[in-house]
Amino acid sequence: MTSSLESARTAIRPFHRRSEPEVLAPLVVAAAVDGTARAEVVRTARTLLADLRQVQADGWVNQFLQEYRLGTEEGTALLSLAEAFLRVPDPQTADLLIADKLTEAEWGNHKGQSSSLLVNSATWGLVLGKAVLGDSTSTLKRLIAKAGEPFVRQAVGAAMRLMGQVFVMGRDIDEAIKRMESKDNRGFTASFDMLGEAARTKNDAERYFESYAAAIAAVGRNAARGHSVSVKLSALHPRYETAQSATCVPELADMITQLARSAASLGVQLTIDAEEAARLEMSLDIIERVARDRALRGWDGLGMAVQAYSKRARPVIAWANALGNDTSRIMQVRLVKGAYWDSEIKHAQERGLTDFPLFTRKPATDVSYLACAKDMFEAAKIRPAFATHNALTVATILQWAGNNRDFEFQRLHGMGEGLFERLVREEGYQCRTYAPVGGHRDLLAYLVRRLLENGANSSFVHQLADQSISEDELLADPVEKIMAVGGTGHPAIAAPADLFQPERTNSLGIDLDDAVILQETAADIARPVPLGNQTTASPEGAVTAALAAYPEWSNIPLDERADCLERLADLLETNRSRLMAVLVQEARKTIPDALSEVREAIDFCRYYAARARADLCAVELPGPTGERNVLRHEGRGVWVAIAPWNFPLAIFLGQVAAALVTGNTVVAKPAPQTPAIGQFAVALAHEAGVPEDVLQIVTGGGDVGAALTADVRISGVVFTGSVPTAKAIARNLLADDARPLVPLIAETGGLNAMIVDSTALSEQVVRDIIISGFQSAGQRCSALRLLLLQEDIAEHTLEMLRGAMDTLNVGDPADPSTDIGPVIDRDSYDKLMAYRAEVKDRIVHEIDVPAQGLFVPPTVIRLDNLDDLNREWFGPLVHVATWKAGELEATVARVNAKGFGLTMGLHSRIAGSSALVENLARVGNLYINRSMIGAVVGSQPFGGEGLSGTGPKAGGPHYLYRFCAERTTSVDTTSAGGNASLLSLEDDS
Repeated sequence: MTSSLESARTAIRPFHRRSEPEVLAPLVVAAAVDGTARAEVVRTARTLLADLRQVQADGWVNQFLQEYRLGTEEGTALLSLAEAFLRVPDPQTADLLIADKLTEAEWGNHKGQSSSLLVNSATWGLVLGKAVLGDSTSTLKRLIAKAGEPFVRQAVGAAMRLMGQVFVMGRDIDEAIKRMESKDNRGFTASFDMLGEAARTKNDAERYFESYAAAIAAVGRNAARGHSVSVKLSALHPRYETAQSATCVPELADMITQLARSAASLGVQLTIDAEEAARLEMSLDIIERVARDRALRGWDGLGMAVQAYSKRARPVIAWANALGNDTSRIMQVRLVKGAYWDSEIKHAQERGLTDFPLFTRKPATDVSYLACAKDMFEAAKIRPAFATHNALTVATILQWAGNNRDFEFQRLHGMGEGLFERLVREEGYQCRTYAPVGGHRDLLAYLVRRLLENGANSSFVHQLADQSISEDELLADPVEKIMAVGGTGHPAIAAPADLFQPERTNSLGIDLDDAVILQETAADIARPVPLGNQTTASPEGAVTAALAAYPEWSNIPLDERADCLERLADLLETNRSRLMAVLVQEARKTIPDALSEVREAIDFCRYYAARARADLCAVELPGPTGERNVLRHEGRGVWVAIAPWNFPLAIFLGQVAAALVTGNTVVAKPAPQTPAIGQFAVALAHEAGVPEDVLQIVTGGGDVGAALTADVRISGVVFTGSVPTAKAIARNLLADDARPLVPLIAETGGLNAMIVDSTALSEQVVRDIIISGFQSAGQRCSALRLLLLQEDIAEHTLEMLRGAMDTLNVGDPADPSTDIGPVIDRDSYDKLMAYRAEVKDRIVHEIDVPAQGLFVPPTVIRLDNLDDLNREWFGPLVHVATWKAGELEATVARVNAKGFGLTMGLHSRIAGSSALVENLARVGNLYINRSMIGAVVGSQPFGGEGLSGTGPKAGGPHYLYRFCAERTTSVDTTSAGGNASLLSLEDDS
């Protein structure tokens, strides 16, 4: 018999990506407040608004944020400066950052505009800073020039620390507890959050665990005061991910159980914070394990946060109540709006998921919040906590609560002052302040995130500061707003499938963050795929057949050729699991890499079909009257497509699709390591309607490729692979003076560098190094080969990188928990291992790998100088060198001098540095503050220059033209009987 807890848990999953109208339909009923009750809610809300506005008028912080609102150039500059300044160790880069943020904004427009003297003084400081740092030759600048940049740097540093003090309760738990005793916090309790970004290393996790344990002990010394502690699970484990759930869930459950036992023994409440949607199911597993701990029986201090913007929020609350009932406890549940909205939207779009896990309209979240609040009041085993800064939400909760006081409000420290003071001090309600604790250097990024969360244009805090928004607009009923649009999503936010509309449909992804789907996918991939014994022609025979098929294929209407590509895309999607299985089994791809490759192949087919329809129609050109000029794009003949083993489906089909849709016939040669996936792709193309003679596959090694490119009957070659092979093909195409000149499209490798300055966020940098350098075992043309760290942050970054590398799993690519699989073949393995032996005294760090199999250890190799690396090593090897502050331009020039030009990365918070590198870098793809791999078809056209390729860029709007012959026809329309159109013109007069 299924228990009520099991039933409640089962009910959560179906809501994850359910359509917005379907989820909202019952919520609007639960959240509705009608008639007399609605009028009372609005009256209460107006009183709360008056309290809020009074504090906003009195408090300099509120006035400062009002003067420099988000969405303004000045507000963005301040937040950007706050996010990075305190972590910059060297004065030269700090000065660059200040100049970058202060000199572009128009601070003078804000002089004397605030009623706060402190805000106006701060504005004067910004004006003076711009004068010192800008290009002005004013008297003011000359007067203060002697103080110069050190003065400004010190002033900015003081201002940033002051901002930190406003939004951070204390630098350590003792300071935070002491501050809670100030008169400003009279009547309030706190939930202390020992602040930190997600752990990247085991050492990070251990440090955060100790800080949580110390916080519980400190709060427990005066438990009667009623303070609590909040815990972020991602801070306690560096691999808090679905694919690692078999290890991270029990380990986290053990850690939280230890903390909970300590908290229970001291009478301290412990709340587990909510994080990204992908982690919800794991967090519920952890919470249940802790709740079932026998040592915690009778303790009602275990809490959890629920995000109202989640479509699963309401069933999660039902589950929390069922858990309380099942474990005979009262669950402390904190209801929040949600803090990861923008990243969740982007995540779903990038991965082509079926829908979003959250609501896309702000009023929909408000409706969900109210519906959840009502459920919490009615739940017997939940003690509610309502975290909100919205006056209307607070007023509604007060209306529903009536005389009930067995709940609490919560607010973020530094925000919402004025909303709860009267309720707490005069009317007996309880309010807890969510209080970040930690060093200012480490938490300014957190501060910015919270400001963005609560200062976005749609948020109540921002709207309250906007004088153009009336009280009636602020207090408009969210239920009415949602009913007026039928619960539909925001029209400006494209559903994942519609991301590239009207041009094409986005490829459908798989939600590998869903544990059930991940295991089903792994089981599908483990099944061997029977491919049959497809025969391939000889090089000469294939070219002969393709040449004979060319006239008929080239005369097929372009629309019909594009239709074939779109049918092929649909077949690829239908056969996605089988294709992924071959990629894992033959190309040694991990499951996420295999999925990405199938999606890329689908996107290539749909994109080139769309571009062909848009770009390759006949074009009428201007000319004198009586003349007609038409430009046509037509096929050239037979193309040879030679694909690599590292992207044996996506690049293979991208080449083939482009050549076919432009009217050419194709002889395709997959890499000798991966013939099966090429044969599978060609079979699907034939099924999609491409005649067999039009697309043929020839398998084999370099001798087969040489025979194909030596055939004088071919009309073009498209190739992806090594520089030596590309040069050999080029020589082959020119060896016979009698043969026609034909195009060669070549995409080769690169010495791809990532440049990191001291303004970059180390956690983000390390994540992107891991992805760029080691994902796919480093076997990507775009992979990071040369890491260039500003010397001031080099050792700190490498220390974190070592720890992050130690958390990686190297092993069977079919295992969902594997991060890095083997290299492609014995030849690659032997070359890479021999090189590692040569430089073993320069190895900074390496990780253990299985003894059996072609596993090359992910390795970091230290160079004395960036000029020491002049060859691409195609594997999980990252070379690192340093550069001095002030030498960014020279560093880029030295990378350019190597002659490769495929990808480059830059991590910097200085916009001027980004512009400088963008102007100087001679690379096809520049990636700023992100990883260097994973170019998206149609969004990030891919291809290099110099030794890295000929162009044009694959997946871009100019790629198809290279496969075409351009032909112009000019007709003299007057040659038979004069220019009728000219002669028939009437006189306007």
